[in-house]
Amino acid sequence: MGIADDAVEVRAQGWRTLAALHGLIESALERELTSAHDLSVVEFTVLDTLSRQDGWHMRMSQLEDRKLIRRILCADDRRGIYTELTRSGVKLLEAARPTHDRVLEDTIRQAEQTPELAPLVDALHRLPAAVAV
Repeated sequence: MGIADDAVEVRAQGWRTLAALHGLIESALERELTSAHDLSVVEFTVLDTLSRQDGWHMRMSQLEDRKLIRRILCADDRRGIYTELTRSGVKLLEAARPTHDRVLEDTIRQAEQTPELAPLVDALHRLPAAVAV
């Protein structure tokens, strides 16, 4: 194996490690959010993303049947339909956020104990805090 092959293998191993950590976290979140709030990780992510929008909406078509979001006609283009959280969606998100945050923190703490994942978790801890926009 040459130097170029070694570099490819290092990157591939890094990707496999990242995928393993992601899978561990996503599985734990899916299990707890579904059990405690009847909410999938994808649904939580959509609600969370919509809750963070400031002054604009996102095009969406999911979660409307559960009355967690509602459609809004685009003022600029009546063909466009946007989505925003309903009061029920906000309440569910507020109830689910502590579960999400606890499971994320617990799973990352557990991953620190796995030698293959510990360096990646350490890198996560060293990331700068996101600046609120």
